[in-house]
Amino acid sequence: MGSVIDGFDWDDANREKCSKHGVTIAEIEALLSGLPHVAPDPRHSETEVRLIAIGRNVFGRPMFVAFTIRTKQGRRLLRPISARYMHAKEIRAYGKAESA
Repeated sequence: MGSVIDGFDWDDANREKCSKHGVTIAEIEALLSGLPHVAPDPRHSETEVRLIAIGRNVFGRPMFVAFTIRTKQGRRLLRPISARYMHAKEIRAYGKAESA
């Protein structure tokens, strides 16, 4: 992701929200630890900067993860907010962007 990240910020609330679409915690951490496409999410950034990451899991399935970066006790942590597998229309658009 470019800057130093010290880990992940998980609690019961974001674990449940991220898992409700069938995406595992391991998939989310692997995607965010790799080199996903990252963009700002200004529509959902009212109180903190939100970002979206798009990439593929180890099986090649396209995923979407909304997250923020928080500092706790001097550590920079990725806090996943929601995660899901991409819909067909999003996959087509992502495929075009990957090949460009």
